[in-house]
Amino acid sequence: MANVDILQGTLDMLILRVLDRGEMHGWGIAERIAQLSTKDLLVGEGSLYPALYRMQDKGWIESEWGQSDNNRRAKYYRLTKAGRRQLDEEKENWSRLVTAVAKVMASA
Repeated sequence: MANVDILQGTLDMLILRVLDRGEMHGWGIAERIAQLSTKDLLVGEGSLYPALYRMQDKGWIESEWGQSDNNRRAKYYRLTKAGRRQLDEEKENWSRLVTAVAKVMASA
């Protein structure tokens, strides 16, 4: 099966969802999204890091430097209170979108 393209704006929601379980470094976020989607969603560095920087500018996530499992320096990201509120809003919007698209696709 081919990889699925991520809809514009959906990447932020996926990142917030992954970080809802605890802090993680960038590569770990991409790996977790791939794992949860059974590798149907693969997020490259060219998409991931601009999204992380944008989300940090919006105050949804914050970061600090730490050591990764393989003893390398890595930036770890975590949700802020504003990020948790944004995740709740994104979940609601996603649910409405999925329902609306399903209605259109079911009609013929």
